[in-house]
Amino acid sequence: MDYLNWFPERIAELRMQKNVSARDMSLSLGQSASYINKIENGKILPSMTGFFYICEYLGITPQEFFNADARSFQTAGEIQRELQRLTPVQAAHILQVVRDLSEKSG
Repeated sequence: MDYLNWFPERIAELRMQKNVSARDMSLSLGQSASYINKIENGKILPSMTGFFYICEYLGITPQEFFNADARSFQTAGEIQRELQRLTPVQAAHILQVVRDLSEKSG
């Protein structure tokens, strides 16, 4: 895989899923207004620490960032946060619904 081209595209894709401008994301990360734009245009790469902050901002793990096959991490993250708010009994009900749906689609 050509990571030098894929990496900027992946950041742009995830940023657009979050519906935020490159400028706003840059400023939210404590960087110059053009920081994300420079990454997305292949002019710079973030440091490892910068990459971790980008992932945190996007609400994903580094593993999720590199998992190009899974496009719905933002939704999965939202689901996980909501599940944590449920009682154990409610969570068990949701798990059974998911299992039922999986059996019907498989």
